[in-house]
Amino acid sequence: MKLEVLTIGTELLLGHTVDTNAAELGRALAAAGAEIVRRTTVPDRPDVIRAAVAEALDRTGFVITTGGLGPTRDDMTKTVVAELLDKRLVLDERLLAAVVERFQRMGRPMPAINRTQAQVPEGAVVLPNPRGTAPGLWVEDGRGRVVVLLPGVPREMRGLLVEHVLPRLVERQGPDARRVVQSRTVRTTGVSESALAERVGDIEAEIAPLTLAYLPSVEGVDLRVTAWALEPAEAEQRIAAAVERLRIAADGHAYGTDNADLAAVVLETLRRGRHRLGVAESCTGGMIAERITAIPGASDTFIGGVVAYADVIKTAALKVPLETLEAHGAVSEETVRAMADGAQRLFSVDCTIAVTGIAGPGGGTPEKPVGTVWLAARVHTTTRAVKRVFPGDRDEIRRRAAQAGLDLLRRLVVEP
Repeated sequence: MKLEVLTIGTELLLGHTVDTNAAELGRALAAAGAEIVRRTTVPDRPDVIRAAVAEALDRTGFVITTGGLGPTRDDMTKTVVAELLDKRLVLDERLLAAVVERFQRMGRPMPAINRTQAQVPEGAVVLPNPRGTAPGLWVEDGRGRVVVLLPGVPREMRGLLVEHVLPRLVERQGPDARRVVQSRTVRTTGVSESALAERVGDIEAEIAPLTLAYLPSVEGVDLRVTAWALEPAEAEQRIAAAVERLRIAADGHAYGTDNADLAAVVLETLRRGRHRLGVAESCTGGMIAERITAIPGASDTFIGGVVAYADVIKTAALKVPLETLEAHGAVSEETVRAMADGAQRLFSVDCTIAVTGIAGPGGGTPEKPVGTVWLAARVHTTTRAVKRVFPGDRDEIRRRAAQAGLDLLRRLVVEP
């Protein structure tokens, strides 16, 4: 089943609100066997909304919209769709009573403006919304084309989608309802997209009809495998085999699947080995510690960290020798090794991560350009230090450095 998604709201186009609804719809509809062939975002303008809905109906005959169902003047989706499909807006007395009751439960009378939310296109199926005052609507025209109108509030949209829209979609597909669009992801870090593609080689062609997508970010490159319109059991079997092949091809760069967080992977690895961790950070300013402490249960492994931003803190807290800083500079292999060793003594732990670098935008030199970062991981008496030159702005360099520090320790712990 092919359909289109239309998210409505000027705030989405201006970037004031992140369009999480489109992502939610994409995942849920794919799992239900529907294929989104186009996703469009338009402002709160009736002419643009009308054109977008009309074009989507001409292409696929089925469109799901979010947004524009509130009581204010900029909420015009329902009116536009009713006019487009040549349907009158009629007052639904039961819906009006439900809206009035909702306001009464909140201890205040219903504003007159909310009465418009009880008006629905003639013949539309009302999808009750217990989480808000704007109901969802399932509207069909005389040609079998469908427009589903959902609220823009993510919590309300998600509830209506799961409780009303997805069951109707499955029923509408009939015998094809068992076929699904299913994806899984192999997460990698520390390898470029092009280098990863060389490692993957012919696997992409060999796993057909599955498709493979490369999704780079500051954390690494995700490999997303997707099965299209297959029986659930076959899709799961094919995807599992493809994921295993990709994991082997990525070698040590693969650290998990789907929503795996590298910090959580590191903590679990340390936990299994009964290790305890401390960190020493300079340019990342506590990002590694923040990543680790965001994981529930981190306190059984993570002892603490120090942000040794100034050289005086590197010498005072971490006991980095002054002569090391004077001879090699704060951003150097010698300094980062001394930071890792100092953190081990400071926190009385067996594992540490240390990082120092130049995040920019200033401070770089021809020998040490902006993006130069030295990282070290220490396990017992073994220290491994690496130099990286990361691309991007200040935030991206710091985030890449935090990810690389976590990965360096992961590798040192698991490698023989």
